[in-house]
Amino acid sequence: MKLTLPFEEPVLIFTLVLLVILAVPIMLKKLNIPGIVGLIVAGVILGPNGFHILERDASIVLFGTVGLLYIMFQAGLEIDMIDFKRYKVRSIVFGTLTFLIPIVVGTLIFLYLHDYDVKPAILLASMFAPHTLLAYPIISRLGLSKNEAVTLTIGGTLITDTAVLFVLAIIINSTHGEAGMGFWILMIIKMLAFVWVVLWIFPKIAKYMFKQLESEKGAQYLFVLTVVFAAAFLSEVAGMEAIIGAFLAGLALNPLIPHTSPLMNRIEFVGNNLFIPFFLISTGMLVDLKTLFTDTNAILIAATIVILSPITKYAAAYLTQKIFKFSILQRHLIFGLSSAHAAATLAVVLAGYEIGLLGESALNGAVVLILTSSMVSSFSTEKVARTLAILESRRKPDLSQKPDKILVPIGNPKTIEKLIDLAVMLKNPQHKAPIYPLAVVIDNEHAEEEIYKKNQMLQEAITHASATDNDVQLVSKIDVNVPSGILRAIKELMITEVVLGWNAKITARDRIFGSVLDNLLDNTDEMILVCKLIQPLNTTGRIIVIVPTNAELERGFLRWIRAVKLLSNQLGAPLVFRARRRTLNKLKQAVKASKPTVDAIYQQYTSINEIASMKNELKKDDMVVVISARKKTVSYNSSMDYVPRVLSREYKDNSFIVIYPEQYSVYQTVPVKPIPVAYEDANGKGI
Repeated sequence: MKLTLPFEEPVLIFTLVLLVILAVPIMLKKLNIPGIVGLIVAGVILGPNGFHILERDASIVLFGTVGLLYIMFQAGLEIDMIDFKRYKVRSIVFGTLTFLIPIVVGTLIFLYLHDYDVKPAILLASMFAPHTLLAYPIISRLGLSKNEAVTLTIGGTLITDTAVLFVLAIIINSTHGEAGMGFWILMIIKMLAFVWVVLWIFPKIAKYMFKQLESEKGAQYLFVLTVVFAAAFLSEVAGMEAIIGAFLAGLALNPLIPHTSPLMNRIEFVGNNLFIPFFLISTGMLVDLKTLFTDTNAILIAATIVILSPITKYAAAYLTQKIFKFSILQRHLIFGLSSAHAAATLAVVLAGYEIGLLGESALNGAVVLILTSSMVSSFSTEKVARTLAILESRRKPDLSQKPDKILVPIGNPKTIEKLIDLAVMLKNPQHKAPIYPLAVVIDNEHAEEEIYKKNQMLQEAITHASATDNDVQLVSKIDVNVPSGILRAIKELMITEVVLGWNAKITARDRIFGSVLDNLLDNTDEMILVCKLIQPLNTTGRIIVIVPTNAELERGFLRWIRAVKLLSNQLGAPLVFRARRRTLNKLKQAVKASKPTVDAIYQQYTSINEIASMKNELKKDDMVVVISARKKTVSYNSSMDYVPRVLSREYKDNSFIVIYPEQYSVYQTVPVKPIPVAYEDANGKGI
């Protein structure tokens, strides 16, 4: 085979691009240079304006477009929706500042110093008003995606990019003579219809599809891609850029894709390692250094844009920091994230070039802006994010406390994936302990054969959990009975939580759940979660938490609160706490005092016996969590023993979890603090 430049053989082209994606970040990491910069520079070198080894053909453009949409989609998908709603006013303020300052200053400069007409001057200024979240993968990798400054910047991106693209639509249509009242009415109607379809219709379709495709992991990923590109296409139909549609698709699917789920891991893996690097390389291919250095006008425009862009973006970040009293590091983080230009900038300059308002000088200047701003954004974000990550890690709670060590006894192969998913969501992300799937075999002449069969079954659990990037340690026990094997594993591994599946069947001789579960409750003090998972976890609408009187006096009070908050945060489902008034007040304090931030509602009830009548208030996608108690504890009352029977009889269409909080060991001395009222009885009277 004869090699010619540029390469034309598809296999060779793809091999070279993959080699660049693999090697460049590794080499630059040793020099402390962000891989993003290296991939853009690689595009300059390999592209038609460099050594012309690769052509920027349709395939490169296609993959690059997918990568661009992927960046915006992941930004919408990973945003903490609770914080996003909480800080929406701040996002609007920052978005307005980071739009108005660059466009006003830029228009005046190009209008009076470069003698441009009004429309070209506004278009040139519009190039550095929007920003692309090129450095977001750095933020995500360092675990800062939930930082308030990051949430604000992502929200501001939507505001400023939408405003710029709206200005672009005005200029283009006014140039074509299509700026009448009918045009504006039609444009607004299309935009509102588009937003309604993506944010209201798409989530309903997605919830239905995730239920139908619960066991089809590959089909779930393909469905998500379909939603992203459908939203991007509808965005273009509505007269906006595709990146807005991709971002809104991320917001729409955000509550349905838990951050620790295998699906989320697949989305991030494919995007960060394939599509997004393709986009960076394709962006570098646009740079024409030879034309730039031989065109005086291009040099002047590029210099103006390159100088004005960071100044105006920093001004917006500075004002935002002063208004909302952020730290200086957060100001620099906002600037770093918002200083990169790519998507909307290209859209503006190419649109202006096509209608004749901008020339090649502006086009080359825009590409230089993309290259330089990408470097500035990458370097500044990497530096600040590392410092901020170190400071935040020092503020985290003392990790000398017992870390989450979750045991998942497996008896039914059909429940493996759901129980493992639940365990992953309940595990504190700060702790690196593995999840322990457990197989218990009765000690008899068939024990060896049964161990082999159980281990084969548990391989599914290992495979599934590995897809979430969580460690799994398979545990097998041979014992005289199942409860004894589970108890032995709890002691040997120092387990903190046990996640158990339950078939919701109770016989007349069973005291609460059945012999296995009842034995565990009687013989261990660790937190036990008894689960019956009917609906797919990611389609959960609300989590209704029933809390007994005096629950706040138990040792495991804060631990189970953290568990339900982590579950709520992962599922994007609001918490509805139901308890007596005094317990509700303690709940409010405890929920607000710790992270993560969750959307919580507090409702007062008369008695835990109301759980039977509450069924009529629930929707099919609601999950019920009942906080129970072992006998001889301060929050126990005899009504709790009947809760499992009520759940098994009345809640056949809803998922539910019964939590038995961690208790003081009978061998420990229980610390008692003098308080005016020790506890309440079941009727709310002080004793």
